[in-house]
Amino acid sequence: MKTQKLAVDVGTEVVLDQVLAIHDGDKLRVGTPILEGASVTGRVIQQGRDPKIRVAKFKKKKGYRKTIGHRQSFTVVQVTGIEPG
Repeated sequence: MKTQKLAVDVGTEVVLDQVLAIHDGDKLRVGTPILEGASVTGRVIQQGRDPKIRVAKFKKKKGYRKTIGHRQSFTVVQVTGIEPG
């Protein structure tokens, strides 16, 4: 699972306690906004950054040009367990 950057080292266990929904067979539980008592445990596999996205702004007939770049940081987590609560 690829998530936003978490401030943990590679190889450590992480517990995600803000779960929005759990699907079990043909049963779906959706929180409002989160499920109470539900959690997901996993192990951090990788820390990294996505490729650069370039955004260009310009105004016609004015000579204004500007280029902005952005790289999003991410964390890859291998899910080891789901606690439905």
